[in-house]
Amino acid sequence: MSLKFQKKVEDFTCEHCGKEVRGNGFTNHCPSCLWSKHVDINPGDRASACGGMMEPTYCVQEKDLFLLTHKCVECGYSKRNRLAPEDNVDIAFDIVEKANKKLLGLSTEVKK
Repeated sequence: MSLKFQKKVEDFTCEHCGKEVRGNGFTNHCPSCLWSKHVDINPGDRASACGGMMEPTYCVQEKDLFLLTHKCVECGYSKRNRLAPEDNVDIAFDIVEKANKKLLGLSTEVKK
């Protein structure tokens, strides 16, 4: 863990899907829709002036971790974060499918 990490236990309402989220000090995205918000420069510091919504754009497995990439829709900043056990893995798989289709030039509409 980074020396600049600041643990903040905060509950929030997801600005993308409206879900009430209970934070645990490591929570940085909504476990339901996986969207985040660009509020930090270093994890937990709440020092970013951007405040843009961060879209989950890709998910990859590295060793025993699943890493989710978020990209800010306002400034383009990109950051990877671990998926948590309570996260919606169906949404994560949809994100992978959509990204792969985009790479192949196929329709990115995910069927439910």
